[in-house]
Amino acid sequence: MMTVLLAIVAVLAAAGLAATIWASRDGAPRWVRGIAKATIATADVAVSMNKANRRRNNRYTSGSYSGDPGGGDGGSGS
Repeated sequence: MMTVLLAIVAVLAAAGLAATIWASRDGAPRWVRGIAKATIATADVAVSMNKANRRRNNRYTSGSYSGDPGGGDGGSGS
């Protein structure tokens, strides 16, 4: 089932790419330009979500954040 879903997504991505290339040339029908706009908008959303996710994950992996606000060794502090 997952393979079928992945194949459908791949076909849609290929169709969106083809529509984007066709729309970049003169004389493309209006529906092709609409599909190209939707493809580009979807790509922009995916890129911005990826950037936000990287920024959020980077906040916790950079520096000396260990997840323990008390100093990291688990002791009582004395």
